[in-house]
Amino acid sequence: MNYFGAAEVAANCIPMGESKVDSPIHKTLLLGILAGVFIALAAAASNTAVHDISNVGLARMTAGLLFPFGLVMVLVAGAELFTGSCLISVAVLAGKVTFLRMLKNWLLVYLGNFIGSLIVAAACALSGQLNYSGNALAAYTIKTAAAKCALGFGDALVLGIFCNLLVCLGVFMALSAKDTVGRALGAYMPVAFFVICGFEHCIANMYYIPAGLFALQIPEYAAKALALGVHTERLTWGDFFFSNLLPVTLGNVIGGVALGALLWLCHLHSRTEKRD
Repeated sequence: MNYFGAAEVAANCIPMGESKVDSPIHKTLLLGILAGVFIALAAAASNTAVHDISNVGLARMTAGLLFPFGLVMVLVAGAELFTGSCLISVAVLAGKVTFLRMLKNWLLVYLGNFIGSLIVAAACALSGQLNYSGNALAAYTIKTAAAKCALGFGDALVLGIFCNLLVCLGVFMALSAKDTVGRALGAYMPVAFFVICGFEHCIANMYYIPAGLFALQIPEYAAKALALGVHTERLTWGDFFFSNLLPVTLGNVIGGVALGALLWLCHLHSRTEKRD
């Protein structure tokens, strides 16, 4: 067969988790930066594609078709993405990885993802990439960032849970394939679903919101946003960190770990009980 069964994939998450936590610090950080760059580039591409589409459904569908290639690039390049690393929880539940080692990996990958995303956000805002359609792309970037910062804590938390449930499912489905095309297709649809639904991904938001914050500091971009009636009162670094990134990250962790726990319970826990 050209694929692994669900129980096999769940079992394979254990050595994968062990390998991730055993990786040297510098390698984990660099692979985290790489993943942050890939996800940010996917976010930049989807923003560029949809910025002038007035129909919301068509805009979400277009973004959903493009953004998933960010996760595909992460998987093919072997980069480290924080949200996908939540599946290390399977190895923790199996008793092969300690919670503290998982937490150390998460912190390093999260930091790397933030650095990579921030580099792309600054480069896009400051290099003129947002000049499309008479600065309309810049205004759309500011509008998107402001809307994310204006989410309520509970809303951001729930949207984060659903998001990483789908992202980790995409990683799980990708791991079921034995070839690159199969892995790409496995990762594609769950991520497309979360984008279409407008769920919240903390690493993607490390591009979306800083890009809007950087754009807001450029007078012509800020003027275009103002002319289009964009409200920027909540678009601050404080709101980015505490009103969006904090609840979305917590939601992403809950969603990813919940999926990992369910996979372990359904496919691995019963095996352990039988051996005992």
